[in-house]
Amino acid sequence: MTTHFEAPLVMIADDDRMVRFMVSQMLGKDGIAVCEAENGREAVGVFREHRPDIVLLDVMMPEQDGFTTCEVLRSLPEGEHVPVIMVTGLEDVESIRKAYEVGATDFITKPINWVILGQRIRYMWRVSLMSHRLRESEENKRALLDAIPDMMFKLHEDGTIMDFKAPNDSRLSLSSWEIIGKPVNEVLFMEAPQQAGARISRVLENGSTQIFEHRSQLGGEWRHYESRIVRSGDRGALAMVRDVTERKEADEQIVHLAYHDNLTGLLNRHRFREHLSQAISHAERYGGLLAVLFLDLDRFKRINDTLGHNTGDLLLQSVAERLQESARGKDFFAKTNPGQGGSLMSRLGGDEFVVLLTEIDHIQDAAKVARRILDSLSRPFQLSEHEIFISASLGIAIYPADGQDADTIIKNADAAMYCAKDQGRNNFQFYTESMNAAAFERLSIENSLRKALHRGEFCLHYQPQLDTHSGKIVAVEALIRWHHPDLGLVPPGDFIPLAEETGLIVPVGAWVLQAACEQIRQWQKMGLPPLRMTVNISSRQFRQNDLVKNVSHALETSGLDPKCLELELTESAIMHNTDLAISMLRKLKLKGIRIALDDFGTGYSSLSYLKRFPIDVVKIDRSFVRGLNKDADDEAITLAIIAMARSLNLKVVAEGVETKEQLTFLREHNCDLVQGYYYSPAVPAEAIEALFSSPDSGSTQSE
Repeated sequence: MTTHFEAPLVMIADDDRMVRFMVSQMLGKDGIAVCEAENGREAVGVFREHRPDIVLLDVMMPEQDGFTTCEVLRSLPEGEHVPVIMVTGLEDVESIRKAYEVGATDFITKPINWVILGQRIRYMWRVSLMSHRLRESEENKRALLDAIPDMMFKLHEDGTIMDFKAPNDSRLSLSSWEIIGKPVNEVLFMEAPQQAGARISRVLENGSTQIFEHRSQLGGEWRHYESRIVRSGDRGALAMVRDVTERKEADEQIVHLAYHDNLTGLLNRHRFREHLSQAISHAERYGGLLAVLFLDLDRFKRINDTLGHNTGDLLLQSVAERLQESARGKDFFAKTNPGQGGSLMSRLGGDEFVVLLTEIDHIQDAAKVARRILDSLSRPFQLSEHEIFISASLGIAIYPADGQDADTIIKNADAAMYCAKDQGRNNFQFYTESMNAAAFERLSIENSLRKALHRGEFCLHYQPQLDTHSGKIVAVEALIRWHHPDLGLVPPGDFIPLAEETGLIVPVGAWVLQAACEQIRQWQKMGLPPLRMTVNISSRQFRQNDLVKNVSHALETSGLDPKCLELELTESAIMHNTDLAISMLRKLKLKGIRIALDDFGTGYSSLSYLKRFPIDVVKIDRSFVRGLNKDADDEAITLAIIAMARSLNLKVVAEGVETKEQLTFLREHNCDLVQGYYYSPAVPAEAIEALFSSPDSGSTQSE
């Protein structure tokens, strides 16, 4: 045997090309090299040439079968001690017996368990290396025997243990004198002694090999074992027992991962649906109500965006724990395992969770649980150095009233959840049939929205911004409008949030920027007085790496002077990543573009952060303007914003001006520009042109 100490060289001999390919692929992932042969005769030649460390032989091969090939390899000086693993069918006990007779080291059954193949090969490789070293010592035969990983029990025909051998690395502290002379059933097969006795009898009667798994308490610990019992002599048997506890635990872990969410440990979508279907079948047969609670965290994306996905994952795990806590008690929850505590709940993905309540007496039982869940989630979450507050929107669907199958119940609970979000979030709603109509309308609008840009259904309206002292129009804000072919004019509030959610805001925003630049350039060619065009940039647009490139393209293709363009951004957009935001804004400023901060006063608003950003204009949010001359707090906030902007040499725009009293207040306190319905709503381009052709030539609502 040529010893490759870093990793073994494995030869696979099989006439099935796919088997050879899979062995090469699976072992290759574990860093194990593989050479191949497609029949027994070729295998001998490959073996002579490459001297592999381990041999996998298919039993049935053309020209020369695996048994003959194994005998030939064993006859070679370099093949006497190479581990040979025979590949045979699961029920082919005669092949297994014959494999051991011709010198095979071990066998594996088809279909091959690819998950543990590499582990088994490495295990065999370790044993082989041990045997190799021990054979070089004076204790060849005994050392080789000790290297075998199985416990071995020599049995009399009546099942009495006549001899015992444990592997050197055995975790057991059993001694031969403790068990020799005892019935093997008392030592190994105490859980099923009659079954084990029958298997030993079959071995003695017809020479068949018996292979089975069982649990045994050896050395005071219950573990899983695989036993192979073969005949030994005329009146005895040999039981080779391998500890497969780690393999069984790995299998159980694989099953767990297949049915559970890896992050929270809750059931996954597939498993939850199976349980819900079973619960529906039971309720249909015996009567009763079921409730599905569909929960979605409010504004969870903001957590990921600001604190990172690791913190987001920790929050999801904590939410799952809160859900399980709130599910305890006497609320008729379906159990994941009969007789065990814990409710049947699932994380469907992202920040969506569902809970199944079974055998409820009244629908208010579901409302009771929903309230407790919302109350539980309202408490702050302490995650590392962060204290996080979050709420949830929750929808409830009841079987049989709201659906007859699992998919319908989940879908309707989902629709109710969206209704809860529309009602202001942090509440729960029961499903009603009208919700499906609303959900269908939302889907219809989304589908139409995806086609609207290509169909040319968008247009721009423009709202004037006026100098508070001269009354002249000095700028206009471009605002998108959608003329739906069937629905008519769709309000921005009905499609802008949807565009943000779906990412369509990026191409739509690019269109707005291009169209606005072309419009103001057209006005310039018409001879209108100098105007500045203000264009809103969404948070999602601002995070695009090609924003500066897109702005430059719009300016170049329209021929617009950058000084005539002003970009409006919200506080949340620039606070997402301040360093990146500052870099992006500086690049835009270098081109001569003005930067305005929209909705100022509703977010982070502080002098310490404002002075870091290269901003030209702040816009006072309409919520403060609305309270002027009526609310002392709104007046104080407005004055503070104006003073703050003045201290930084920034211009101030007040939006949402609707009354003469508001205008007077703003003018007296040196607000630079105003816009709102008091002067003009957003109007088409032709209406802007008409304003400049009026006798006041750009003045409106003269005092």
